Amino acid sequence: MPLGSDRNSYSPRKSTEEEDESSSSLRRRRSTGELSSPSIPLREGYLDVEVKHPVRELEGTKDTFVSYLVTAKTDIPIYQSKSPSARRRFQDFVFLHDHLVKDFPAAVVPPLPDKSRLKYVTGDRFSADFVERRRHGLERFLQRLARHPILSRSRLLRCFIESTQWNVDMHTHLAHPPTSEPTSSLLEMASDTLLNAFSKVRKPDERFLEIREGLDRFEERLGAIERIEGRSRNRITDLAGDYEELAASVQGLGFLESGITEPLSRFETALLDYSIGLRDLNTATTTPLLHKLVSLIHYSDSFRNVLKLRDQKQLDFEDLSAYLSNISNERDRIAAGYGGLGLSSYLKDKIELFRGSEADTSREAKIHRLDSKIKDLQDAVTAAHETSDGFNEEVLKEHSIFQSGKRQELKELFSDLADGNIAMYKKSIQDWENMIPFVS
Repeated sequence: MPLGSDRNSYSPRKSTEEEDESSSSLRRRRSTGELSSPSIPLREGYLDVEVKHPVRELEGTKDTFVSYLVTAKTDIPIYQSKSPSARRRFQDFVFLHDHLVKDFPAAVVPPLPDKSRLKYVTGDRFSADFVERRRHGLERFLQRLARHPILSRSRLLRCFIESTQWNVDMHTHLAHPPTSEPTSSLLEMASDTLLNAFSKVRKPDERFLEIREGLDRFEERLGAIERIEGRSRNRITDLAGDYEELAASVQGLGFLESGITEPLSRFETALLDYSIGLRDLNTATTTPLLHKLVSLIHYSDSFRNVLKLRDQKQLDFEDLSAYLSNISNERDRIAAGYGGLGLSSYLKDKIELFRGSEADTSREAKIHRLDSKIKDLQDAVTAAHETSDGFNEEVLKEHSIFQSGKRQELKELFSDLADGNIAMYKKSIQDWENMIPFVS
């Protein structure tokens, strides 16, 4: 079921003021992400999570894997300890992710880092670089969950962070799967004539069109930044190599010019230090930036999947409503004495017979069957409408949560980029200034 059980209906119609909104104001709202969505649910307490100290387990066997220490600091009452910790392997993170998606279909569950299957083929999944990159990705995954006001309080996440019997908790969770939605059987009834895997929403909601367009622009801009930073990293790598070659040439010149060997040696050292600084800038700043950009794009894709599910909820309601209308019209035609003679009516009778319905084809029997089906469909339409409205409300809340988390991550991302460049160039300036007295 979607997040939360208490839902108020959202009317898809806009007020007159909203309809009269100027095009420039609408563009401003779309560019800044300001939508008429509910405020972010209040999050009482905090949950700070870290993933650290990767350890290779069962080394020397075919079942070797890497476990990670998950630690947290929290004052949320559902946690038994204020400083819980537990060791988990990657498959445990996969279980947590997949079942949060199932348990909270309206929530934007952040993605896990890529499995990088190529690493498994080359046998490089235990390399220090791969393990560290995965550790950062897993930590980012848990930090996003910790920021979420609902997911951070889920029983499954609590067990994941602090349980000493995680395997038992997983089996318990599997033994009590989420309850399926009540309209599924009636949707199957309608599938023969209405439902289509390629159906589109007949009455799109402007609010969710704006959200989807915002995600498109966000991913496009992140992709552009990723391409620019990728080219920058390649240029810096080439530049670092050029400085190393220049340093080697200066060193050779120092061997030939005995009178200025000391100044040339200092100059060579400054060149090498600058080359090392450039490589460190790539390693410590640019490469992590690229990984975070890709992670944000995948996070946006997770939100897009929730929007697709929201569209499906609306489609369920629209298709059931159309099916109810068709059945009601058919019932009225039969009651008026006009039904039962056409090819479509004949085919429907045969389908009902094939499904095991009674072979009684009298008008009264048909009307009775249709009345029963209409009653079931009316209940299903009401339930589907409530589900769709409730899902809409939750998705709007998720948009607010996503926007808040996105702003925080972008601020941290570009702050780290600026700090890394400032630190590197400050050190380089100092190195060059220290060298100047020896060549003056």
